[in-house]
Amino acid sequence: MPRVERIKQIQDWLATQLPAQTFTLAPASNDASFRRYFRVTFDDGASLIVMDAPPGREDVRPWLHAQQLFHAAGAHVPDVLAQDLEHGYLLLSDLGSTTFLAALDEQNADALYSAATDTLIDIQRASQPAVLPAYDHVLLKRELDLFPDWYIDKHVPIIFGDAERNALEAVFEKILAVNLGEPSVYVHRDFHSRNLMHTVTTPGVIDFQDAVYGPLSYDLVSLFKDAYVEWDEERTIDWLARYWEKAKKAGLPVRADFGEFFRDYEWMGVQRHVKVLGIFARLCHRDGKDGYLKDMPLVAKYLRATCTRYGELTPLLRLLDKLENRQVQVGYTF
Repeated sequence: MPRVERIKQIQDWLATQLPAQTFTLAPASNDASFRRYFRVTFDDGASLIVMDAPPGREDVRPWLHAQQLFHAAGAHVPDVLAQDLEHGYLLLSDLGSTTFLAALDEQNADALYSAATDTLIDIQRASQPAVLPAYDHVLLKRELDLFPDWYIDKHVPIIFGDAERNALEAVFEKILAVNLGEPSVYVHRDFHSRNLMHTVTTPGVIDFQDAVYGPLSYDLVSLFKDAYVEWDEERTIDWLARYWEKAKKAGLPVRADFGEFFRDYEWMGVQRHVKVLGIFARLCHRDGKDGYLKDMPLVAKYLRATCTRYGELTPLLRLLDKLENRQVQVGYTF
């Protein structure tokens, strides 16, 4: 359906949900998917949000399921005021337009990240198996495969033969073994500065439609090794340690030894950053969304830093060197 026609359909639907009320409709944000958001603003300045999830391209049911779970856990998620599943519309409460990314500065970062980890702990404490899809070997590996399929083959194409691919596959299996050895909890899967809203109460949580049940450290990587904002590593490790202490007190199944917990976090970061490089490349080359290219260097920086710390990841480090044309400087070939 053409966009203009779909917007008219949304306006007609809103008129039935909000009888005798006048309002304006304006874009609120775009998603990396086909999902869009519009802000409904009334004469008195109050506002609501419409999610537009075109059927056949997006399914609102996973979002609704995760919303119910996270709301029951005490997280500040949008309220669902009306829904039209046939056409893919949801009318939601408005958590505002100020993301953590927009609000964060040197002075408030400690407080905002502490509030974010408090919310994360609330979500994780509510975790139960078999309620959300499993973040299992199949799904984690499918994400890793975005890296050779899109980042290597399409974005920085190099000669990548069977030997190189087999070496990468072997490293992938090592990464997955560590990831799957972690305790499992509810995982938002994109718990970062663009999906946390700065509100007058607790952080607003949005964009959770891909929530799963899987490795405990995943959302911590999203939060502290954020693709969109960088903090000094010493500071993020301090935030991570503070989370670890709070999580232990909350009864979450974190490792008893912080060193082991940190290693889990690091290796989970490798999986996420490999995936994100593939996703950003796919968004550019398949979907025509090149706005994420500027965020690739930070993601690659995180990935490289971890690969230098663990000998088992050396083959991946050498591949990164080749992709970034560094192998001559460091004195070896792939």
